[in-house]
Amino acid sequence: MGVKRVAVMVCGVAFAMLAGPGAAGAQEKPSFTSGRAQTVHEGLRDCGWRSRTSAVGRITSADGKTWTVPAQTNFETAPKATDLYNPCGGERLDRLAELDLDAVPVMDAGGDEVFTAYLFGDNYFELYVNGRLLAVDAVPFTPFNSAVIRFRAARPFTIAVMGVDWEENLGLGSERGRGRDYHPGDAGFVAVIKDAKGKTVAITDKSWRAQTFYTAPLQDRSCLKLVGPIRDTSACSTRGVNNGGNFSAAHWPVLANWSAPDFDDSNWPAATEFTNDTVGVDNKPAFMNFLDVFDDPKRDARFIWSSNLVLDNLVLMRKRVE
Repeated sequence: MGVKRVAVMVCGVAFAMLAGPGAAGAQEKPSFTSGRAQTVHEGLRDCGWRSRTSAVGRITSADGKTWTVPAQTNFETAPKATDLYNPCGGERLDRLAELDLDAVPVMDAGGDEVFTAYLFGDNYFELYVNGRLLAVDAVPFTPFNSAVIRFRAARPFTIAVMGVDWEENLGLGSERGRGRDYHPGDAGFVAVIKDAKGKTVAITDKSWRAQTFYTAPLQDRSCLKLVGPIRDTSACSTRGVNNGGNFSAAHWPVLANWSAPDFDDSNWPAATEFTNDTVGVDNKPAFMNFLDVFDDPKRDARFIWSSNLVLDNLVLMRKRVE
């Protein structure tokens, strides 16, 4: 007997369930919110008039759950990653050769081998190794920055990254841009991990797993298609508008152990790769000053995210390094 795909509609969202032997059953339903969130923090870091405000909001979904947008982060309590290039009062290196690697603190992730991670996030990241939060991005929103983190671990180890695309219109996944009051921003994350001898042991690419947990704005909820673990918004509009205050957002709960080595991410989709041009980094010194590491021709790291670089705003990514 074969496996049959059965389509159902729940809250205006199309679900595809598998019926038959070995069927995985229904997907985890999202919670939906509508409109703007209430501001609960005016800004995690003030980088002056040339930056966007990294405010935090809170909103309640139709099913009574409360959500922090764009994400519940550890920015205010965790160590900050060491600067490579940080226009918000930090170091601004012109090239990797200027970095004093010995001055970068070594975080403990359990083990004796020392590794170095070079990272660029649009907009914000938190880096976990073997379930331990090592450091977070020093700038939650803009200006764009890049960072370096050293850590001690034993192979194999698990890297887990929280990536957040920040927003000005809290709860609506958008910002003022391109002549529109509500324009969805794009995202992206790139990283290179080297051992103590300078050998690259991991890069961001499609071998990572990536899952979205907050998607907005949804101009029409029916554009969201759920098939197994796939949260597909490829049919959703990404155009900017001036009257998007009543758009919707989809939220899924983040499990507390998502960064642990034994967390089962086997049903998460593979990360999607994006080019430098798609992410738009040719005018960002935080990336372009360090092409020798981010675009190493021998092992060229790729920008990764979930499948929707524009609408997916909270994305968790994982990779096991052998």
